[in-house]
Amino acid sequence: MTRKLWKTLDLLQDYLETGFSREHPEIEVREVAPDPASLLSSVAAEVAGCTRCALSISRRNVVPGEGSLRPPVLFVGEAPGEEEDKTGRPFVGPAGKYLEKWIAAAGLERAACFIANCVKCRPPQNREPHPDELAACIPFLERQIGALHPRVICCLGRIASHALLSTSASLGELRGRVHARAGIPVVVTYHPSAVLRDQALRAPVWQDLKLLKTLL
Repeated sequence: MTRKLWKTLDLLQDYLETGFSREHPEIEVREVAPDPASLLSSVAAEVAGCTRCALSISRRNVVPGEGSLRPPVLFVGEAPGEEEDKTGRPFVGPAGKYLEKWIAAAGLERAACFIANCVKCRPPQNREPHPDELAACIPFLERQIGALHPRVICCLGRIASHALLSTSASLGELRGRVHARAGIPVVVTYHPSAVLRDQALRAPVWQDLKLLKTLL
């Protein structure tokens, strides 16, 4: 009995030190990938203490993002606004309420999706994020995408589309077709704020939402 116990402990040590068994080298012990919740929590913690750019000086709250750990769609905007800066939650102002209508039109619920921004802190007066601010923050979004593995990414507006697709093409050129990022289909549409300002954009957005539904 003692001999069997020592043999078992010896084999276990092999596994721990090398990941292989001396008696069965074809068997490899694979590391278990961290769960999405842990990965997202790690990103949120780093974002909370981030000082990579000047936006950390003026922010009230960071806005890392929120939603399902296995979302059918990851919606990505450009940056938090005033309400988001107050609450630490993405898309909770007028644009957020409008986005929720789009999500429902696509046959989904907000809680089933994940919503984030390219930049996690509000730019002063809601100006567009500067290139250095985007460069500082995009790695956080990339890690979130890796943790979430969404079935589809929906870019909301020009800034998000340019940042995720590494392009300078206009929204008119990018809309209406499926792009890809790291093997994930990407759909481009207007930002809800833009549609609230110009109701003529509602029809194009509906076409984009129909394309999104076909991918799901």
